[in-house]
Amino acid sequence: MHKAESIYEDELDSAYDFPRSYLKALEAAVGDWIIYYEPVKAGARGYFAVAKIAQVIPKPGVAGRYLALIEARSYLPFDKDVPRLLNGQPFEASLADAAGAPLKGGAVQLAVRRLSTGDFARIVDFGLPQDLEWAEAHRYDKHAAGLQEEQLVFQRPVLERLVRRKYRDVAFSRRVRDAYDYRCAMSGLHLRNGGGRPEVQAAHIRPVEMNGSDSVRNGLALSGTLHWMFDRGLISVAEDSETILVSQNKVPVDVVKRLLRSNGKLMRPTDPRHHPHPENLRWHRENVFGQGVSDGKLLWD
Repeated sequence: MHKAESIYEDELDSAYDFPRSYLKALEAAVGDWIIYYEPVKAGARGYFAVAKIAQVIPKPGVAGRYLALIEARSYLPFDKDVPRLLNGQPFEASLADAAGAPLKGGAVQLAVRRLSTGDFARIVDFGLPQDLEWAEAHRYDKHAAGLQEEQLVFQRPVLERLVRRKYRDVAFSRRVRDAYDYRCAMSGLHLRNGGGRPEVQAAHIRPVEMNGSDSVRNGLALSGTLHWMFDRGLISVAEDSETILVSQNKVPVDVVKRLLRSNGKLMRPTDPRHHPHPENLRWHRENVFGQGVSDGKLLWD
């Protein structure tokens, strides 16, 4: 269970902060997958992400508290949040009475609770559909509906989807672009091609191969050109998490004026929970920005 305004220092894609009362349960979960859940009083999200626990350690400097460290590259937000109830019944069997009606109190209030394999698979299937890649590829195809029945024959197991890079890239891209309302965070432009497909791309701030996560907070929605420039260290974001930095010795002033917002500020998502994480931006400034271009000579029109 996670509250966005929690007093605990959770970083969902890296660590979960919890008290001693849940120590045995989380130690038993090391090496296994977990699902994040938002309690009723905290908001409407319900189940919203999945991750894998790598290790449990005492929280440095805080007696009686512990951290469940999340395995690198395992965190993945759901494509769509999963409601607490479906047709009036909980997704978790332990939260329902014999007739399937939701229980009150007891396990419902536990911040950490066990999920059966069936409940886990059912929640993940709802939040990360098996046909997500196909659905995205045909999202703007007027004839997609008639073809979907054939596609659904090819089922993929839950865990295979959670670790397969191609599937995760599609899920990450959909969530990041949606968070930015399909606008480029640096130009502010909302471009779509003739078929209605948005031209904006989802960029990892810290690359996956460098232990960057698939959290929306490790993503920026960027146009193709600005994505290319960001990945090659020609542009970045300052310590204020808002001011766009430009490698002045590599990018001409007139190019900057054409490509970036006039105020020089990053356009962030309306939901603060999706704002770029300052640590991810810091990593990019220190490890990518100003490091040069690796795939040839720069040509500016």
